[in-house]
Amino acid sequence: MRPELKLQLMDTHAGGDVSRIVTGGICPLPGDTVRAQMEYLRDKADGLRTLLLEEPYGIPEMSVDLLVPPTDPEAVAGYIIMEVMGYPIYSGSNTICTATAVLESGIVAKREGWQSFALEAPAGLVHIDALVRDGVVEAITCGGLPSYIDTYQASIHVPSIGDVSYSVAYSGGFYALVDATSLGFSLTLDEERKLSECAYQIVEAIQAERGFSHYTLGDVGPLPFLHFMGPVEQLSDHSYRSRSATYVHPGVICRSTTGTGTSARLALMNYEAKSARATDWRPSPCVKPGLSVNSLACARKGNIRWSRIPSPARATCLTGRISS
Repeated sequence: MRPELKLQLMDTHAGGDVSRIVTGGICPLPGDTVRAQMEYLRDKADGLRTLLLEEPYGIPEMSVDLLVPPTDPEAVAGYIIMEVMGYPIYSGSNTICTATAVLESGIVAKREGWQSFALEAPAGLVHIDALVRDGVVEAITCGGLPSYIDTYQASIHVPSIGDVSYSVAYSGGFYALVDATSLGFSLTLDEERKLSECAYQIVEAIQAERGFSHYTLGDVGPLPFLHFMGPVEQLSDHSYRSRSATYVHPGVICRSTTGTGTSARLALMNYEAKSARATDWRPSPCVKPGLSVNSLACARKGNIRWSRIPSPARATCLTGRISS
């Protein structure tokens, strides 16, 4: 008879992106870093991910975040992100949801007003600012990874679509960035299935042609994501708005505004000098209204792995309201 597995779970969401947080029930994992523990799960113990993401307990659109002891002394907790496409090393919405669970479960005591702490993702330390009002976690702001452009305006032939122009950014995962209008999309809800089918073909073509490597993290897996970019509306000297849609897996368009996808687009705009002074970016997802996630451009520079035209990495902060 198999031993019974009991898990402690907390369901949360950020802008419609559902994250199931595993707060207890898992034995300590091998590995001297959170990333090493993630790699152990990925390579030798993938059953937890499939158990919680596949029917009857899950659906492809949701994510799972496993709380683990931190290995960085600055962090209050570590977390491993699990999605239908595998194990991302960072995600904005998953971080927002995990930070909420850390507060709601009492790992970090709630204090009225703003409070700060750090979490350890597989990508490294993530700084969190949390707003608590009347004992309720109302908003989470988390630091994003430095984003940079790996490839600018490449072209690839995709069967049944034709030649597609794309750029590639890293923002916690590698993203193909494509212009929605040039592909015939207005980014409306009724286009969801066609967007997913189109993105799948483009991603498959890019994966077959080439691979990608982060300039310090090394191999972080194949390019899994595609971000459709709508026309940009300038609201003021420092504020922009645009519709967007992010493909994350066959048949799945992200329900939220996708913090890492938004960060990837900000990196592209910065590369093209279109947002050199932008401090407010308001993406509008086409699948669900979701929350309005602001990606605030921070004045921080870093190194880049590859570029024919030198470009700084760009750090972002992601702010979102959450529910648990």
